[in-house]
Amino acid sequence: MKTFSITDTGALRTMNQDYCFSSDTPIGNLPNLYIVCDGMGGHKAGEYASRYTVERIVAHASRSRSENPIRILRDAIQKANEILVIESREDAEKQGMGTTVVAATILDHKMYVANVGDSRLYVIGETIEQITKDHSYVEEMVRMGKVDPADARKHEKKNVITRAVGVTEKVKSDIFEVELQDNDTVLLCTDGLSNMVTDERILEIVLSNVHSENIARKLVDEANKNGGQDNITAVVLRPYHDEVK
Repeated sequence: MKTFSITDTGALRTMNQDYCFSSDTPIGNLPNLYIVCDGMGGHKAGEYASRYTVERIVAHASRSRSENPIRILRDAIQKANEILVIESREDAEKQGMGTTVVAATILDHKMYVANVGDSRLYVIGETIEQITKDHSYVEEMVRMGKVDPADARKHEKKNVITRAVGVTEKVKSDIFEVELQDNDTVLLCTDGLSNMVTDERILEIVLSNVHSENIARKLVDEANKNGGQDNITAVVLRPYHDEVK
């Protein structure tokens, strides 16, 4: 596994409420684990929500006796959600906090993905495919045919998400199973990247760079060059590539 992760405050923000985790080695019964979260909430509440959710998913996966990767990811996200909801009700400084999450694990050539919110996972080969579906107001309008996809990127409500960890007592994770090819690159990212860099440009950067680190850094640089309006996080996996320096 050839993996590199990076998170950046961006050009305009003073605090980074994104948080990520990557492990190419086993976490409990998972052969590997990759997570990206984008927190929301005033003061440091969003920062806490994203970091805590990552830590809780890793801790749950480490202890889980299940051998079903989907169950491990889904249960871990729900456990994190339950505790965040309790804390937001008991601590005034954490009221209104929440976070997106996209998590993935790869077994042989099959990838299992869970997501809540609008952080994304892409699979990039000769083309680029967004695997996750954004839980956001604008994307739901696009799926209903009420907003043109070309207008979605600049829509005034593009940052309004409709599902997040830590907001309601039960949270539903979308689950995806993906067959990977030998030349595939996997990208997990927050909307600070996907809102600033088009899918077509992401594809160009991936296809023109050999190493995971180069890809991740160039994606962050591109997002900042285009305005860097939010925190930017990217985890780049090249599961079957031999990266020779």
